[in-house]
Amino acid sequence: MDTSQTISGRRKDQIAEELPPSLLAWYDRHRRLLPWRSLPGQHPDPYHVWLSEIMLQQTTVATVKGYFDAFLARWPRVEDLAAADLDQVLTAWAGLGYYARARNLHRCAQAVAALGRFPNTEAELLELPGIGPYTAAAIAAIAFDRPATILDGNVERVISRLHRVQTPLPKAKEELRALAAKLTPQHRPGDYAQAVMDLGATICTPTRPKCVLCPWRPACAAFAAGDAETYPRKAAKAVRPVRHGVAFWMINDKGEVALRRRPEKGLLGGMMEIPSTEWRTENWAEAEVRAQLPAAGKWQMLDGQVRHVFTHFELRLGVQRALIRKSPAADLIWVSPDRLSDYALPTVMRKVVDLAMNRKVSDVT
Repeated sequence: MDTSQTISGRRKDQIAEELPPSLLAWYDRHRRLLPWRSLPGQHPDPYHVWLSEIMLQQTTVATVKGYFDAFLARWPRVEDLAAADLDQVLTAWAGLGYYARARNLHRCAQAVAALGRFPNTEAELLELPGIGPYTAAAIAAIAFDRPATILDGNVERVISRLHRVQTPLPKAKEELRALAAKLTPQHRPGDYAQAVMDLGATICTPTRPKCVLCPWRPACAAFAAGDAETYPRKAAKAVRPVRHGVAFWMINDKGEVALRRRPEKGLLGGMMEIPSTEWRTENWAEAEVRAQLPAAGKWQMLDGQVRHVFTHFELRLGVQRALIRKSPAADLIWVSPDRLSDYALPTVMRKVVDLAMNRKVSDVT
């Protein structure tokens, strides 16, 4: 269906005039109270807005709240975060995933500290490390009340239903962005940006949307057609490939565990890890694993397997454990088990730790 004819036959310019005020009126009554969000009448703190937006990428609000509070308690100003050691930042970030964000967060804090302020335009914000079009628009709108158009998953869902957009995601993104831009108001654009995200998060939800409570229901083409839950259209997902590997849990005669740092570039860059084989598409045969053992010792393959889902593949790790009398490599760091939480171990490696130390954990089978 042509999106130009979807909203009950009404003129698009009339819709663009009516929808933002109705949404803002709804927001004034139903806005979410979030740790990073300023209260009515308060000026938003750009540091809080930026930090929350980076954390919220690919992560839920419920998960981010604790991390946000912990970061602010430890680094209350962007200058404090800029002065922090990267390892400290990576360790504090552990569990949020997508660890390139943490490295860019630190780099961005240093850039902002050097500037002496947060830039207040999308163009300037885009020059900072780790800030893409969505984040630049969100900061410009929410922190500086500029009429910038945001397009996250919640907004995509709202706009696709409002206009009954037939093009599937991700191909529809530019179409949805153009439609969203026509609604972005000059008046209270920061509140509007948060309002449309709240609408998607609390009312226009992926399943069982609460259409009866929606301020945009009279204009919504998908509500009128009775098929809101079928939007946004999505292209068929490709099957996620599986990779296999074996992690080596090495303990020395002091009871310390061997860790090593991953390369700065690439997946989990700069994080600490339990040493392992390459992660590959083929299963590792027993003879191949023996050839990969990093040190002499009485090795034991532990029962169970760690499973972890990354964006583009699922990883399955077996775990070999041994007591090592002599350190096999200079790049290893030996850590007491009770101090492992002091190191930037990503979630998949925490699962390895749990399996090796016989602790029960989800995704260990």
